[in-house]
Amino acid sequence: MAFRQRLDSSFYASVQHQLQARLDDEQLDGIVLDHPDDVAYLTGFFHHPCERPVAVYVGRDGSTVLLVPELEREHAEWQQAAAELVTYPEYPGVVEPLCALAQAVPTPRRAGVGASMSIARLQLLRQAFPCTTVVPSDIVADTRLVKHPQEIALHQEAGRITDVMLEAGLELVRAAVRAGGELPSEAELAAHVGGVGTRTMYAEHEDVVVLHFLAGGLVYAGPNSARPHGLPSGYRLRPGDAFMLSLGCAVGGRFVEGERTFLLGEPSAEQVRYYEAVRAAQQLGTDTLRPGLTCAESNALCLDVIRDAGLGQYLQHRQGHGIGVSMHEPPWLEDGDPTVLREGFVVSNEPGLYIPGHAGYRISDSMQITADGAVPFTHFPKDLDDIIVDV
Repeated sequence: MAFRQRLDSSFYASVQHQLQARLDDEQLDGIVLDHPDDVAYLTGFFHHPCERPVAVYVGRDGSTVLLVPELEREHAEWQQAAAELVTYPEYPGVVEPLCALAQAVPTPRRAGVGASMSIARLQLLRQAFPCTTVVPSDIVADTRLVKHPQEIALHQEAGRITDVMLEAGLELVRAAVRAGGELPSEAELAAHVGGVGTRTMYAEHEDVVVLHFLAGGLVYAGPNSARPHGLPSGYRLRPGDAFMLSLGCAVGGRFVEGERTFLLGEPSAEQVRYYEAVRAAQQLGTDTLRPGLTCAESNALCLDVIRDAGLGQYLQHRQGHGIGVSMHEPPWLEDGDPTVLREGFVVSNEPGLYIPGHAGYRISDSMQITADGAVPFTHFPKDLDDIIVDV
């Protein structure tokens, strides 16, 4: 039986009801969200954002209204968006598009807006709702932190496919070594693993939720991998390189990332030192992530392993971040985030170190915080013997 990606109406009814209860707690009559991730989370409508505004209004009275341009009406209906649809003709329009939303809902006395709304759109919203006090609100971001069981199932499947992509990337390199020809370039590796992930979804899933990113990631080797978010280039792998497959995919609009660093040929003592320091830090992160720990505490525990190994000067980023409808979303496993981890959070655990002119080393698993600790969605092996490619 094919895996079904799209969540059913009961999920959206549940998250809308949950949000409406929070509105009551915050003494808000409604909330307006225009970030595409919030729209997708609350209604199941996934779209390509552009200059034409798309927004969802959730009212304390139980109403959920989705504003879309007329050209998106059929798309929203096809996705069975869990909201009353209201459309406007075109952008910029003779009448401001947000006025169509204002005409479709009872005028709220006090309404929240998502923190990501632009200043320009906030001004237009206030003009469309002149009798409403508009205030910023984080309640949707906070609601998204704890994943529902239906979301966890999507993350689990995304983790499985990410492992398939990691194996496919490693096998492409091994096959090139066996053939005795040139090794693949970063760009060729990136294209290959992205294709494997996408083809796997369409072969094994039904109702694939199409996003701007379905499967793929960053691939870099040698000195290029010392830039944490470097983009794949034409650089061709060569014996002696460390190379990184920083991959992920989205199933049903829920992301997972899985990253492994590999070594081409017998590793040097220096390479072993760097890799094992990162592996030890990542393992401690896995062992200590649990409800009740703050993000700041988790980050310190994890990264102190690298500092204690005398390699702190090569740290460039935090332990990790939240994952859900976005690849990067709160909470942030970093010194400046006091958020207390709760059961149902999904976070990345990805310490890394980066040596300019040499290479970068990073290992990442996406983790579900459970009552008993953290459980990874990605399971690709990471012991030193597993990541060495014989040449």
